[in-house]
Amino acid sequence: MSQLAMVNDNIRRAAAILDLGARVEKLLLTPNREVKVEVAVELDSGEVATYTGYRIQHNDARGPMKGGLRYHPTVDAEEVTALSSLMTWKTAVVNIPFGGAKGGINCDPATLSSRELERLTRKFVSNIKEIIGPNVDIPAPDVNTNAQVMAWVMDEYSRFYGFSPAVVTGKPIDLHGSLGREEATGRGVAYITADLLADLGTPLQGTTVSIQGFGNVGSFAALFLHQMGAKVIAVSDAYGGLYRADGLPVLDLFDYARTQRTIVGFSEAQAMAGDDIFAVPCDVFIPAALGGVLDAERAKALPAKVVIEAANAPTTPEGDAILQQRGLPVVPDILANAGGVTVSYFEWAQNIQQFRWDGERVNQELKSTMAKAYRDVRQLAHSRQISLRTAAFVLALGRVAKATVMRGI
Repeated sequence: MSQLAMVNDNIRRAAAILDLGARVEKLLLTPNREVKVEVAVELDSGEVATYTGYRIQHNDARGPMKGGLRYHPTVDAEEVTALSSLMTWKTAVVNIPFGGAKGGINCDPATLSSRELERLTRKFVSNIKEIIGPNVDIPAPDVNTNAQVMAWVMDEYSRFYGFSPAVVTGKPIDLHGSLGREEATGRGVAYITADLLADLGTPLQGTTVSIQGFGNVGSFAALFLHQMGAKVIAVSDAYGGLYRADGLPVLDLFDYARTQRTIVGFSEAQAMAGDDIFAVPCDVFIPAALGGVLDAERAKALPAKVVIEAANAPTTPEGDAILQQRGLPVVPDILANAGGVTVSYFEWAQNIQQFRWDGERVNQELKSTMAKAYRDVRQLAHSRQISLRTAAFVLALGRVAKATVMRGI
């Protein structure tokens, strides 16, 4: 099943519980706008290369659309459409005043120099500048993009429309970014993990954690969970994995991965194949890489007690059904990894107000927002006797549907 089909399956299930009707369901399934552009850039060699870029704007009923910009060879219209839909529900479940969008360029950034990436980014922004803006659609970092890329987005857009820091979030601190934004998604994952374990009566101190994916989200989730007393015993990235029964030295590994851009070669743990992460017995399993990794086969054998979805759509419907049958609580992606878009909202608000918050306020507001969203989802799940995933989608769809109907169809 494709990622888009997986997302739409969750939407239809929640729409049926809410009894929204076929017309409203169709509105919530269908993106507002789909844009595809060809991005031609001159490479350092003097050759001209052409890449395909996308911006899918799913829904703006609750506010300006919000969503990341990813650079990856697998980017296509269907993937971006699925991710734009997830952003609509993610912003709604944490109740921030945004809709959902997503963008991407089909390219391999590992093969491009910094100058080539800058030219690619600027040309893409030039091609979509009419459909983004501080009150229309606000991009952010995603897979293989970072604060520097967001700085180029802001600067290129500002060349056409004047100084506009609020057009994009995830910017460098020195260019009107927010304190706490870089680590926000991983920090939010840690907060949600602590809340779930508290509900289950399980102390976080000494809880064993395995994390599949050690990029921005996975590495910061590991760091904060370690600081909160959990024992991170296994991690993996695209190149391999690491295991240490008494707990990895997370601080040293974090610094190593930042320098080497991989965890492979870290000498203070046992090396293993990346896929071996799914066979490591643990209390908490956190998929923090790409989608669709927890399929039926892996869900049957996963030796964990709870799953926290730090990646987007990491669990297939078949895998999710098996995890439910096994009684494993699963915190869905639209709740678990919403910390990034939440602090993006804080950054946008600071840019609009031209007033910077200190880091303590950012983190406290993030913790409060994530805790409230978790309580709302948990209460709905208990009252309706449904899974946390279904409850999150029911909560989000209800908010978006209400806003859509009130604004007028």
